[in-house]
Amino acid sequence: MQKTLIALACASASLAASADPVILKVAHFWPATALSQQKVLEPWCAKIAQESNNTLQCQIYPSMQLGGTPPQLIQQAIDGVADIVWTLPGYTAGRFPSMEVMELPFLTKDAEGGSRAAWEIYQKYGQKDFAGLKALAFHVHDRGQIHNNKRPITKVADFKGLKMRAPTRLTNKMIAALGATPVAMPMPQTPDAVSKGVVDGYVLPWEVVPTMKLHEMTKYHSEISPPQPGLYTTLFTIAMNQAKYDSLTPEQKKVIDANSGVDFSAAIGKAWDESAPAARKQAQDRGNQFNTIGAAEVEGFQKATARVATDWVKEVTAKGYDGKAMLHDAQTLSAQYAK
Repeated sequence: MQKTLIALACASASLAASADPVILKVAHFWPATALSQQKVLEPWCAKIAQESNNTLQCQIYPSMQLGGTPPQLIQQAIDGVADIVWTLPGYTAGRFPSMEVMELPFLTKDAEGGSRAAWEIYQKYGQKDFAGLKALAFHVHDRGQIHNNKRPITKVADFKGLKMRAPTRLTNKMIAALGATPVAMPMPQTPDAVSKGVVDGYVLPWEVVPTMKLHEMTKYHSEISPPQPGLYTTLFTIAMNQAKYDSLTPEQKKVIDANSGVDFSAAIGKAWDESAPAARKQAQDRGNQFNTIGAAEVEGFQKATARVATDWVKEVTAKGYDGKAMLHDAQTLSAQYAK
């Protein structure tokens, strides 16, 4: 009888333990008020909770609350410090060569289409670079624009003598090709650098500018005129610790799988596209000066930055990748999915 009671007690304890929800630690570098958390992570977390009968739940840690710096996020996911991170592969220069192609100048026209292209590039070329991680999404941001405090920028010569912040290795190469001095730094450091004059300007999409209150400390904004491709974009990933994913039940894995991939990537890109007009309006309302870079001037920008792609193909080919095919596919897919 006693053995039976003990067995029943153990079985009850086991059932109770199995009923405990899995709490996923989700880390990123943006403030909690940013689009990334409010319009992407929070709805995504609510959806996986609902579809898993609350056996999957998120605890979101914005603004690097788990410690470390933005470039360390990807390693935090691999090491299990965080279960899921949202970050830039480009913050760790050279670590993810396969996905850098999405950051070459004048590649994408919009974030939704560019994000679909990014996921397909990952599927075809990128998986070996992300060992230890389960990619949930790859996306790009809305059209990258030029912002500075020195002068209006409408042609390549206007970059001469400027110190410009850029987020990744390839955007730094692009800035240098345009004649400015690139200053590499993660996005959270940018407002302080602008306010102290460490940099004269920066390249960023519209969504980020008011999130970081940069429109309050910037005089001039220069935009590549559609339908020309945007000047540049930055690649982001939402990635999960592979061991954490492997530890989930089959039902929980199905929920994660159903809420990751190409459609999730495109939805994030669409959210960034849709955010741009309202973000831009905040700079307009302050009376900041706007300049449009038309087709004739864009040709000069494209010529000045063409060698960035040429050099990239040579670099990754030397590392064993098919750089020419990767560039061709990124260009083809980006054009195919462009709105």
